[in-house]
Amino acid sequence: MADLSQVTPVAFNCEGGLVLNRSTFMMQPGEALELENFEPDIEGGYRRINGFSKYVTAVVPHTSDTSEKILMVATFADKVVAARGTNIFTADAGGSSWTTVDSGRTSAGKYTFERYNFDGNDKLIVADGTNAPTVFDTISGSFSATDVTSAGSGEVSTAVTGAKFVKAFKEHMFYAGMSSSKQEIVFSVPFDEDNFATESGAGSIKVDDTITGLKVFRENLFIFCENRIFKLSGTSTSNFAITAVTRDIGCINGNTIQEFAGDLIFLGPDGLRTVAGTARIGDVELGTISANVQSLFDENLDDAGEFDSVVIPDKTQYRIFFSKTGEAQGTTEGVICVLKGQKGFEFSKLKGIKPSATDTFISSGNVIVLHGDFANGFIYRQESGDDFDGSIISGKYRSPDLTFGDAGIRKHMQRVIVNFEPESSIDSDLFLRYDYESRDAVQPAAYPLDSEDVAAIYGTSTYGTSSSLKGTYGGTSRPLFRQSVEGSGFAVALRVNDGGSTAPYSLKGFQLEYQTGARR
Repeated sequence: MADLSQVTPVAFNCEGGLVLNRSTFMMQPGEALELENFEPDIEGGYRRINGFSKYVTAVVPHTSDTSEKILMVATFADKVVAARGTNIFTADAGGSSWTTVDSGRTSAGKYTFERYNFDGNDKLIVADGTNAPTVFDTISGSFSATDVTSAGSGEVSTAVTGAKFVKAFKEHMFYAGMSSSKQEIVFSVPFDEDNFATESGAGSIKVDDTITGLKVFRENLFIFCENRIFKLSGTSTSNFAITAVTRDIGCINGNTIQEFAGDLIFLGPDGLRTVAGTARIGDVELGTISANVQSLFDENLDDAGEFDSVVIPDKTQYRIFFSKTGEAQGTTEGVICVLKGQKGFEFSKLKGIKPSATDTFISSGNVIVLHGDFANGFIYRQESGDDFDGSIISGKYRSPDLTFGDAGIRKHMQRVIVNFEPESSIDSDLFLRYDYESRDAVQPAAYPLDSEDVAAIYGTSTYGTSSSLKGTYGGTSRPLFRQSVEGSGFAVALRVNDGGSTAPYSLKGFQLEYQTGARR
């Protein structure tokens, strides 16, 4: 029997996120060598993500092929608006049917959209890179669709039909991405998205690069291009001025541009970047914020047919998704980026979400994140439920290989204490892996990490509350899980795997207790 008086305890918090650009020997104990479907939590630790569920119970009707992807999902006038095939539809949240509001469109690619109000009436404008931009309103009491046309007598010469990007800025509507003029922006007269008379304040601006996206931020219209970024300031044709933010880097896909934590984040050819960092540093390498997980971007950039992104503000979280044609949803990857104040950015890997269109909005103070499915025609709400609409969420965590400061001394492990927070009943497995998972080392079987076996700690939770809540006195969960363990090695790593049939839970930290053995 081991002499417990000589047991050495070592504890660490789960922090730092997924790190793939340093060897396990150079990592900090709290960082993760593997972190899949866990999110770095702004309150500390790694939390297994929520699932998604149907936001509208009915499938969006297809035009000719049941495999048609959702081309747009947006919310407007208390309705969900979706494009699929050659039609645009509306439905109620939680509804069981869709209503056609625009039909017979030319088959096109992914839509962009803008919600705006120029004249006291809320409107939604959509663009798809093929058709004329279309304006939707409910002024008449029902959904009305009006196409935007231009290039008539006395108007801006470049037609806006086929625009891929639309953005309202200083009461003008800006259009870009026309196939015939990929380096040009056309803007309407003030307060009228369908008037392009130059004598009334409409006009156009050309840049020296192909435009990939538009975003309004801090009283400027940012113009993202393949190799450059510009910003447009001013209020009208009399004082519009365009300046270069950087000529060293661009944005490869406009669907990745989001306002995030007081900045703009976007996908460059070398990973995720922020506008402030790019403009301030001006250096390609130093401006990249995603160096820790760059290999995930390298693996997906070349093969991803499409990109999508969302922001979850209350978690200071940005999610980017890589959708590959023909790839099953269960193997589709993405990246979670969390800004944790002065500690900087932490990352994890997403797996199992394959959106073809996204939207984020606020309803009654709640953040609603929607995505349209790539193949089956449904609209889903993220951050909803404990699974992916009935499919399990496979969560994985692996620590670095821990040597406790001396890789030459054998450690006989005695006990592992897990600081974790179950949000309901969970059933996950804890593994110890010795000597870099060498076949020459004995690898113990899994230890069940089961909240049903854990009682609450007196003084840290609320007495008399429901046993399904975390932190319940005398209930089924508590922050500490103690497990006697077996095995020995010169290095040890911790794994936590769940099969997906479980509610979210947070890994806060670990304490390992061991005895030292002989030096090799």
